[in-house]
Amino acid sequence: MPTPEPPPPARPPRRSRWRRDWRDSARGKNMQQLSQLRWIAIAGQLTTVLVVHFAMGIALPLAPMLLVLAALCLFNLLGPLYWRRLHHVRERHLLLALLVDVGALTALLHLAGGIANPFVFLYLLQVVLAAVLLRPRARWLLVAVTSACLLWLALVPSPVLLPADPERGLADRYVQGLLLCFVLIAVLLVVFMGRIGEVLRQRDARLAALRQRAVEEEHIVRMGLLATGAAHELGTPLATLAVILGDWQHLPHFTSDPELLQDVTEMQAQVLRCKAIVRGILQSAGEPRGEAPHLTGLRAFVDGMAAEWQRSRAQAGFDYRNKIAQDPTIVADAGLRQMLFNILDNAHEASPGAVALEARTRNGWLELEVDDAGPGFAPEMLRHFGTPYRSSKQAPGRGLGLFLAVNVARMLGGTIEASNRPHGGARVCVRIPLQALRPYEADRDDAPAPPPADRRG
Repeated sequence: MPTPEPPPPARPPRRSRWRRDWRDSARGKNMQQLSQLRWIAIAGQLTTVLVVHFAMGIALPLAPMLLVLAALCLFNLLGPLYWRRLHHVRERHLLLALLVDVGALTALLHLAGGIANPFVFLYLLQVVLAAVLLRPRARWLLVAVTSACLLWLALVPSPVLLPADPERGLADRYVQGLLLCFVLIAVLLVVFMGRIGEVLRQRDARLAALRQRAVEEEHIVRMGLLATGAAHELGTPLATLAVILGDWQHLPHFTSDPELLQDVTEMQAQVLRCKAIVRGILQSAGEPRGEAPHLTGLRAFVDGMAAEWQRSRAQAGFDYRNKIAQDPTIVADAGLRQMLFNILDNAHEASPGAVALEARTRNGWLELEVDDAGPGFAPEMLRHFGTPYRSSKQAPGRGLGLFLAVNVARMLGGTIEASNRPHGGARVCVRIPLQALRPYEADRDDAPAPPPADRRG
C-alpha cells in the first residue's frame, strides 16, 4: 500500500508590513510620559541636593545620593531599549517603572532627613499616576508599597537631621520645602495628567473605531452569505434559460427572421454573462477550487481590468491612461478587481460616456483615479463616504458598492478618497501599497509612507 503523501507545510503567518513601534500604543505613550517625568525628577532632585548641601550648609551624604540618581538615569536610558525589543509595553512594565521611582524616592528621602523631609509628599504623585495608569490590583499594590516605605522612613532614623521650626512661618525652611513640594506636585499633575488623559482619549477613540470596523466586517460576512446563496439559487434557472435559448436559435420560426434571431442571440449572450457572474461569485467565495490566484505584472493586471470593464459594459467614452512606472510581479487579487469595477460602475451611472481612469505608481503605492462628469457628490455623501446604504441615487439597497470598495481597500492597507472636481464631476482616488499585492516571498517589514493626497482639479 503506497504511503500517503504528507500534507504541504502550513504557510508561515505573514509578518506585519507595518510593525508597530512600542511608542504607538497607549501604554507606550504613557511610558514615555513617565520617562519624561523621571528626567524632570532627576534634574530637580539633583538641583535640590546641591543647593541644600552647598548653599544651605546642611551636610548631605552626596556619594550615595548621587549613586541613586545615577541608577535612576541608567534605568531611564536602558528601559526604552528593552521595550523596543519587545515591540510593546505591558501593564507590569508601567508598574515596575513606578516601583523603581518609589524605591529611588525612598532612598533619597532616607538619606536626606527621612520622614522629616518636606518632599515626602511626592509619594502622592506616584499614587495618583498609579490610579490612572494601572488596574485596581496594581493600584492597591503601589498604595501598600508607598505606605510601607513611609512607615519605614518613620521607624528608621536618617543619617541627616533637618532643622524644623514651623512656628516661624515662611522663614522656616521646612515650611518653604512644603510649599515648594505642593507647587511641584500640582504643576506636574496638571501637565502630565492632562497628557495621559489625552492618550487615554485617543485609545478610546481607537477602540471605538475598531468596534465600528468589526460591525462593518460582520455586515460584509452577511452580505457574502446572501450573495453566495443567491448565486446558488440563480445557477439552475440561468442554465435552463441558456438551453431554451440555444434550442430557439435552431427553430425555423427564428432562423427565417434575422432580426428576431439577433434578439435571441443577444439574449443568450446576456444569459451566459449572468452565468459567468454567478460563477465568479462562487469562485470568490471559495466554492470551486480549480482556479488559484496567479502571478502577473502590475501593468498587465491593471490593463486587463480596464479592458474587461470596458468590454463588459460596452463603454464607448472610456478614457484610460496607464502611467504606471513600476511593474512588479503581483498576485492577481479578485477583491481589487471587484473594487475597481464598483467604482467605475458608479461613475458610469453618474455620467454615461464620460468616465476616465488613470493608473500610476508613486512612492511604492498604486493609485487608481476615477473621474466622471456627473453632478458630483453631495456634502452629506462626502462626510459619510463608504457608509452602507448611503447613496445619491435615493434607491433602497444602494451604496453597498462603495461600502465594499472602502473595506477592500482598508483590508489591503490602502485608502479611498472622494472629492468633487472644480469644473464639475466627481473623483475617487484609490491608494493601495504595492507590498499588499506582492507575493509572500516579496514582503518586507518596512512600508512606504502614504503619499500626499492629489488635489488636482
